[in-house]
Amino acid sequence: MEEPSHPIEGQVVLLAGAKASVSLTRLSDLLSEAQEHLADEIAEYERRFERIDGCNGSVYFLAEEGHWERLGTELGFTNREAQAVGRTHKAQFERDGRRMDRQAEFETTLEIRDIVAVTPAD
Repeated sequence: MEEPSHPIEGQVVLLAGAKASVSLTRLSDLLSEAQEHLADEIAEYERRFERIDGCNGSVYFLAEEGHWERLGTELGFTNREAQAVGRTHKAQFERDGRRMDRQAEFETTLEIRDIVAVTPAD
């Protein structure tokens, strides 16, 4: 099986996909497309947003609210697709928060920020 080209774990994609009105295949494609864009823009994200290191080499950026709607428009996603991608990034952030015993801190962050997960290029 091919490794995903995005930082979201398979189980997180499945769970988030079940809540979204986007097929799992389409969601995986959207996540890969977003990752490609984000990896190209990582220097800009480093300058603009607070960074939190996650598990397994991924990093999170604490973007402004509405970030996924704007980025989705830029990438040509429908509103529903952009929401599904944002929800999936948020779910991965929550999972890493539990793993790192930082759940309360991460939940507080979610009240005021959109989460952007990126796996930096090597």
